[in-house]
Amino acid sequence: MNEHIRGLYVIIDPDACRGRDAVDVARRALEGGAAMLQWRDKRREKGLQLPQARAVRDLTREHDALLIVNDHADLSLAVDADGVHVGQGDLPVAVVRKLVPPDFVVGCSTNNLDEARAAEVAGASYIAVGAIFGTASKEPERTRTASPERLREVKAAIGTPVVAIGGINASNIGQVLAAGADAVAVISAVCAADDPKAAAAELVRAFN
Repeated sequence: MNEHIRGLYVIIDPDACRGRDAVDVARRALEGGAAMLQWRDKRREKGLQLPQARAVRDLTREHDALLIVNDHADLSLAVDADGVHVGQGDLPVAVVRKLVPPDFVVGCSTNNLDEARAAEVAGASYIAVGAIFGTASKEPERTRTASPERLREVKAAIGTPVVAIGGINASNIGQVLAAGADAVAVISAVCAADDPKAAAAELVRAFN
């Protein structure tokens, strides 16, 4: 699965969709060329998320894209997603690996080279590095800053695909691609855009 970790990676957070249906925003992101989606709902109980997460899974299958579920290995398995993404405070990658099938994608949020190396050794399928440019999509007290230079350092040191995240948009995506990012994760740049499809398409063009 690691070879599929590339391109535009849109995190679908209902709270970021400006009151619009998150499943529709996901559809439009895929129509714009997103290669990966992540379902991320920090507020609702998992049972309440299940119908929408399943609907997004159906869309990713139609578009030959990957679906990753944030935080919850059980929810990702319940919707037959392609993987799960964990942070430094979630279940460790090595523990998650024991809970999921061998070919499951397990992504891990990191902020520095030590965390990235530890995640790779533990079996992460990709390493997310951020927040590259800061972000308004997470709680400020939990956000740690990184930089394109930090991303370049991590990319040079590990063999696992690297995903850039944090405040990335059409005006600065070139910097993270130049630093070696295999994939670029965005939230508000697509979910909060007036036209999510057009916003995704603009970001996808940067890869070319």
